[in-house]
Formats: sequence, C-alpha cells, structure tokens
Amino acid sequence: MASLQELKQQFLADIGRCSTAADVEAARVKYLGRKGLLTEQMKLIGTLSPDERKAFGRDLNELKNFIGDEIASKGTSLKGQELKKKLATESIDVTLPGSFTPYGSEHPISQTLNEIIDIFTRMGFGVEEGPEVELDHYNFEALNIPKDHPARDMQDTFYISDDSVLRTHTSPVQIRVMEKKKPPLRFIAPGKVYRHDADVSHTPMFHQVEGLMVDTDISFSHLKGVLEEFLHRMFGPDVPVRFRPSFFPFTEPSAEVDIGCKFCGSSVDGACRVCKDTEWIEILGAGMVNPRVFEMAGVDPEKYSGFAFGMGVERIAMLKYSIDDLRLFFENDLRFLRQF
Repeated sequence: MASLQELKQQFLADIGRCSTAADVEAARVKYLGRKGLLTEQMKLIGTLSPDERKAFGRDLNELKNFIGDEIASKGTSLKGQELKKKLATESIDVTLPGSFTPYGSEHPISQTLNEIIDIFTRMGFGVEEGPEVELDHYNFEALNIPKDHPARDMQDTFYISDDSVLRTHTSPVQIRVMEKKKPPLRFIAPGKVYRHDADVSHTPMFHQVEGLMVDTDISFSHLKGVLEEFLHRMFGPDVPVRFRPSFFPFTEPSAEVDIGCKFCGSSVDGACRVCKDTEWIEILGAGMVNPRVFEMAGVDPEKYSGFAFGMGVERIAMLKYSIDDLRLFFENDLRFLRQF
C-alpha cells in the first residue's frame, strides 16, 4: 500500500512539471503504458493473500482512474493553451489587401471542340464516344479497308498488336453505334486520334470530329447543306467554301471540303506556307456512306442511305484564330495560351 502512495506522489510531481501535450503523453506512457509503473504493480497481485489482494486491487484501480483523469485534464488544458498561443502568433490581419491569384481558361483546342459540338447539337446531332485503343476490325476492316489495302498506308498507324491500334480516326465510333442502334441516326463522334506524323500542320496526337447521318432518302445535297451551314456558323457567312472530288474507302462518292485561306499575304517573303499559295485550305473530308460499310454494320443499304464527314479540330482552330503553326498549341507557352 505504501508503494502505491509513493507512486501517486511521484505521478503528481511528474504531471506538475508537464508543460506541453507531448510531456503529458510521455507521463501517460510512463505510468499507464504496457510497461508502465502501474502495470508493474498489477503483476504483484498474484503474490498476495486473498485478503490483501482485494484491498490492493481496489486501491490500484482507484490510483489508475485518478492518474487517467489527471492526464486527460492536464492534456486538455495544455492543448487549449497551445491553441491560444498559436492563434495569437499566427493571426491574420484581415484589413490587408488580398493577393491576386490568376485564373485559367479553356485551352484553345477545347474551346474550338466545344464550339463544334455546340453547332452540331443545335442542328439536331447527338454526341457519341468510343475507345482510343481500337480493334483493327473497327478501325479498318469494317470501314472497307481490309488487310493489305493501299489505303492503310495513308493512315501512318501506331500498332499496339496485330489486332489493335491507336485509332487513326474516330470513324470506328460510327460502326459501333450502327451495330447497337437502328436508323434513323444523326450524331457526331469527337475525340483524340493518333498518327505517325509531325510538322507545322500535323502532330502525332490530335483531335477529330466525325459525323454520320443515316435515314431513308438521304442525298449528297443533305451533306452539302449540313457542312456549308456548319462552316458558315464557325467562320462567318462570307467564308468561301468548295467541294472537290476525292477518295475514301468508306464513302462513295467522296469529297474534300476547302475554305478560303486566311494566311495568304501575311508571310514576309510573300509565300504562304499554310496553303502553298493555292488560296484554299482543306478543312474536312466527307461523302456518302459506302454500301459495303452499311453491310458490315448490319444496316440494309437498299433501304437506308447516309453521309459521313470528318474534320481535324486543330486545323479548324488554326484557321479560326489565324495560327500558322500547329505546334504552338502543344508547347504550353503561357504567352501564347494567355491570348485565349
């Protein structure tokens, strides 16, 4: 019993010297920890007689509760004092003027892509998406580009394996949607695409928007009407537009669509490095969906017809903002990006 009284007095001296919350925690471990002084006292219970054991156990529990309460009280008191001290030393003068934090904005490519999507959705088109790592079947074969077809050389493809590629266009989304949904269909498919190409007007990764409209009695006139309306909304009602015959395996007949070059005459040496002095810039490709593509997607080409088109978002952004080098979009120069 005398040892418990001595232990209590020793504890009171220790807790009185505690000046921080860390000191209080050290005292708790010293007396109540697994190897603490009170724990050592509890081991003595087995050596006592039954009568002594009862009295000793009672006094030991009282001391344990006393020490626990004192530690909790002292810890709360010191934490409150430390908080007050911290608030006093780290106070903020709210009367001082605030510091300006610059805010960001959408990247010009994102702005252009969102504007394209907005124009087509206002024209009644939906929006569909597909995987960027695509099966060879959807990226080529279902679009009437079988293996060893010369048109595959036009794509400069990144192959993941023999049967999968980084998609070279978003046209595979058209096949996937036609397999799942029945006509009439009218949607665009925006997204990233990949080709092994890099110069002032090409990058290995870029963005495309494909479009598809399928219904009964769709003609090339519908195609021209939709694309001319889109280009006039994007670049203004006075922009010149022309359609040129072309070839794409997945459309027949096919056409490339050009708009008037905005860069001609701005070069120092007089030669336009964007349009090569042709005064026209190709803006997108389009055409009537090849019946073979309809068959591969499970659509009856005798009953339905349709048109498809595809455009590069970066190309449109270059024309819209009069930028003559595509690489500026991806160099992350803040002097360039802040202009948007």
